[in-house]
Amino acid sequence: MNHYRAIWISDVHLGTSGCQAKYLLDFLKHNDADKFYLVGDIIDGWQLKKRWFWPQAHNDVVQKLLRKARKGTEVIYVPGNHDEMARQFFGMSFGDIRIEDEVIHITADGKRLWITHGDLFDSVMQYAKWLAYVGDTLYTFILWVNGWFNKIRARMGLNYWSLSQYLKHSVKNAVSFIADFEMIMAREARIRGCDGVVCGHIHKAEIRTIDGLLYCNDGDWVESLTALVETMTGELQIVHWPKILEDEAAKVSFTPQPEIVQLTEIA
Repeated sequence: MNHYRAIWISDVHLGTSGCQAKYLLDFLKHNDADKFYLVGDIIDGWQLKKRWFWPQAHNDVVQKLLRKARKGTEVIYVPGNHDEMARQFFGMSFGDIRIEDEVIHITADGKRLWITHGDLFDSVMQYAKWLAYVGDTLYTFILWVNGWFNKIRARMGLNYWSLSQYLKHSVKNAVSFIADFEMIMAREARIRGCDGVVCGHIHKAEIRTIDGLLYCNDGDWVESLTALVETMTGELQIVHWPKILEDEAAKVSFTPQPEIVQLTEIA
């Protein structure tokens, strides 16, 4: 079991067929923290309104998070656009999980990190929400194709690989949107007097410095299968979890090594 000072996860999209709940559940079994931040889009209300999809693995993820909260982990839930229905409950707690609009996290080495999902600073979400719904439908179809693609990979003994993520990061306009989003989030963190920001929303895990501000995105559990963690010394790392550990392997003192992302300075 790896123990961290803090763990951030977002964009789980429980309630959709694209959610990789079994990978997340395995991650939760092997990783714990003093503080656990759920940075939005944990449950996909958009898709659940269209049709009900809630397999046992999705329920197990919710139960695992509730169990962590009961056992003393401080769990804070910052809703996003797909679970915006939870925004009416800011300041309230459900099953020891506190719901907040945004929060400030102070790292072991004293950095102030602003935590927000990020959709409120997405121009498409703010000014053309209908376009976001259209894009979500197309995205759901790509994820359906991706699911069959990875079933074939699994039969071949290969790890999970995201076709949808590859396509998104290969399209010039998508790459430009991501870069603009990162710059906006860093700027907003500066306005709030923080040293950096932790967000989700765009499904792209990243740790980088932008004009002297720390930008951290914890990724997602649909495409990248990543979380952001803070070690006990205050170091921030991206943990990639593309493989479900076998029970027998887990009995042996196996400690998965996090993927350490090299910081990139952006002027």
